[in-house]
Amino acid sequence: MSELRIGTRRRGARLTVRINGRPVTAYAGETVFAVLVAEGIRALRRPREGAPGAARGGFCGMGVCQECRVTVDGLPDQRACMLAVRDGMEIATDAR
Repeated sequence: MSELRIGTRRRGARLTVRINGRPVTAYAGETVFAVLVAEGIRALRRPREGAPGAARGGFCGMGVCQECRVTVDGLPDQRACMLAVRDGMEIATDAR
């Protein structure tokens, strides 16, 4: 796996993850949330049925608000901003 340089910064090894079933390129060391944002995915989940409000997405970016919850490898309610991507990871949002 090759390393990608952006300016003077290095990105980790290229990985492939799946977001809502679609293969996406990610880089070792990135968080799930960073990959979602890079793919233009801002809405991560919807309020429970009957609850008011619009689609939810990342807010604090440091694991406090828990607005960025997604399902990872079948485990629901994972905080995307606190979880590093792994090759082959399956990520599902509830805001499809």
